[in-house]
Amino acid sequence: MSTSKEILDYVKNHPSGKVKLAVADIDGILRGKYVAAEKFASLVEGRLGFCDVTFGWDAGDLAYENGKYTGWHTGYPDAQVKIDLTTFRKIPWENDVPFFLGDFIDDQDQANYVCPRQLLKKVIAECESEGFSPLFAQEFEWFNFSETPETIQEKGFANLKPLSPGMFGYSILRSTYRNEFMSDLFELLNKFDIPIEGLHTETGPGVYEAAIKYAPALQAADQAILFKTAVKEIAYKHGILATFMAKISENLPGCSGHVHQSLWDADKKINLFYDEKDADNMSEIMKSYIAGQLHCLPYLLPMIAPTINSYKRLVEGAWAPTTVTWGIDNRTTALRALPGSKKASRLETRIVGSDTNPYLALSACLAAGMYGVKNKLKLEQPATKGNGYTDLSNGTLSRNLFEATQKMKNSDLAAALLGGDFVDHFTMTREWECKQFAKVVTDWELKRYLEII
Repeated sequence: MSTSKEILDYVKNHPSGKVKLAVADIDGILRGKYVAAEKFASLVEGRLGFCDVTFGWDAGDLAYENGKYTGWHTGYPDAQVKIDLTTFRKIPWENDVPFFLGDFIDDQDQANYVCPRQLLKKVIAECESEGFSPLFAQEFEWFNFSETPETIQEKGFANLKPLSPGMFGYSILRSTYRNEFMSDLFELLNKFDIPIEGLHTETGPGVYEAAIKYAPALQAADQAILFKTAVKEIAYKHGILATFMAKISENLPGCSGHVHQSLWDADKKINLFYDEKDADNMSEIMKSYIAGQLHCLPYLLPMIAPTINSYKRLVEGAWAPTTVTWGIDNRTTALRALPGSKKASRLETRIVGSDTNPYLALSACLAAGMYGVKNKLKLEQPATKGNGYTDLSNGTLSRNLFEATQKMKNSDLAAALLGGDFVDHFTMTREWECKQFAKVVTDWELKRYLEII
């Protein structure tokens, strides 16, 4: 169904009489509601009023104390949301109820600077103005537990039962265990217009990994953010709780959200990262794109490692990068170049964790890469061969969220790439996250000090 009329007819005739709408907050959490089908018709022509506290509180619904965009000082009025009909989907686990995403806009119908989806649109438009079409995909690893929202609360988030025990990466055996869940994921996600190219068990108890088919960058981000929520909802149906935390335990591998990316011509027919005449089949555009990410991503790190927990994953020898490096098909570097063929030549940014907001992660990757392309940066840093954890030639990534946030907050480069208002708002939210963590007494501290000190 590609026309507005066909979509509206489907909504009007659906037996449920309702539509599900959602918007993305700064943490990549979908906030939304059901609305009556009759009301939806008027929203398409007009706007949906949605409380702007969406950008005035954190992931736990606790209001920021020093936000400028909204707060107690504004009275938390409604912000305006424009429904994007191109995001129309049917939710197969909800009797094919129609679903749509929306964008926050300001009073002049222009992009709202705090809206992550609008930020990605802005970065994409700048890329397309240079004659490029960005094609992206995000892949995810995540843990599954035989738990419910009630049981994890009752257990105090400790001693959770994994979906299956043991370290069974790429296991055909474990994909048969609780296969009804894995089969539902594959089938229902595809029906929900999230095309899954691969789904398998990853190393760790109850860990799965999925690769989503590449698409134009905005569509790829929509697919990624809907994937995370859809997995959680499908898991609920099976008495399973899914989590996309970056690091669930110091004794287990972390969970990635690697971003695959390439630039194509305006018609999306020629992969401009590929050059058959180059010794490594890497075009100058691809090399400049890599150079741009090496230069910029350290200043944008909170967008691809956004939580306190993100940095527990970015440790040596844990299948996540710690150094500002690149290599060809090297899984120990921050950037993994895969220049193998005309169709599949791409860059994989491995810093990104599964806990990311896809709109922000893709914005950071594309803006950083395009900085290199627009400025024709030369890839002077040689490819890392072997262990990337020991290659300190171009420095290391920030070790924690506070350090990374200060680097971004004080960066003229970040403001130039993303807009000063967005950077101010986003870094405020990350400082808030650090403040909330700083005052908490952790289990580690109790075990370490309670008796002996």
